[in-house]
Amino acid sequence: MESDMRKFEIFVVTAPGLEKPLAAEITEAGFKKPKMMPGGVRFRGNWQDVWRANLCLRGAVRVLARIGNFQCMHLNLLERQIGEMSWTPYLRPDVPVKVEVVTQKSKIYHAGAAKERIEKGLVAAVGVPISDEADVVLKVRIDNNMLTFSLDTSGESLHKRGHKPAVAKAPMRENMAALFLRQMGFDGSQTVYDPMCGSGTFVIEAAEMAAGLLPGRSRRFAFEQLASFDAGAYAELRQSGEAHSSKARFYGSDKDAGAIRMSFENADRAGVADFCSFEQKSAGEITPPNDSPGIVIVNPPYGARLGDKKGLFALHASLGKALSAHFSGWKVGIITTDAGLAKATHLPLEAPFATVAHGGLKVQLFTCEVP
Repeated sequence: MESDMRKFEIFVVTAPGLEKPLAAEITEAGFKKPKMMPGGVRFRGNWQDVWRANLCLRGAVRVLARIGNFQCMHLNLLERQIGEMSWTPYLRPDVPVKVEVVTQKSKIYHAGAAKERIEKGLVAAVGVPISDEADVVLKVRIDNNMLTFSLDTSGESLHKRGHKPAVAKAPMRENMAALFLRQMGFDGSQTVYDPMCGSGTFVIEAAEMAAGLLPGRSRRFAFEQLASFDAGAYAELRQSGEAHSSKARFYGSDKDAGAIRMSFENADRAGVADFCSFEQKSAGEITPPNDSPGIVIVNPPYGARLGDKKGLFALHASLGKALSAHFSGWKVGIITTDAGLAKATHLPLEAPFATVAHGGLKVQLFTCEVP
């Protein structure tokens, strides 16, 4: 096997619009020279960096390892060129592989035909079983006749932390929640309160960040099935996460009793129940959970998501009224698709960050300090 320390390009995928806070997180985590690209951040590293990125980066959707490229203009040459690539440092002959191909502006324009040739080449070169159900995915991009090969080292999307089966309607994904908290200036020391907490995502994510818990601690990753995987070295890496108790406290409320129950269960599974409190109340009834101003962050329903725009304006007005009356000095962040809904709060909200792609919609984080 090739040296574990050999450097290659690592591409960390995130929701489009969140590249900047992800790059900040990557820099803070000690990865060298990250560079923002549309839809993610790239840097150079080795396999231990791949494992650590999956395990530690809260804002990541998935981590791709760029393992090679070559130029090819003819479908009938593709299978042979695949056979000439070095696959044994990456793929195991006993682990199935799924091949995904996208092609543009190239003489090889039929993705299905290219996929078939690549699969045949892999079977001949390594003997790997091919399966569309496989956890290990080889992503092939054909652009201007250049084929780039990336291994998806994550498997399931990294927002699936592995300890949260209970989910409310229209949830905020954990990786997006982490980056929105980062944009709000959260550093683990402030109180965080979500007055429409759903299944508790913002509250639990903030509590985990404050406690120094690794986001990937409860799950498995596709890289564990690659030839480059070293179980002993990875076990050491997993133990290096410094969990500690948090002085800050994290609060959620929701009008729905089922959401409160889910939030309690999810916080307990995540190991942060001692730092979190949840209470059933409507957005118009909220009061500060403690004396020290902190961060209110909320992902209210949007019209495009749940319909009934008229009711939503009333809901935002009710939330804004409660915040204005009781939360002076608190920093507020509201995520919405509609600037009109943000304005309905009558708070001095601004949208200083990029719009973010979320579930087919474009959302923005509107922020202010309550006067």
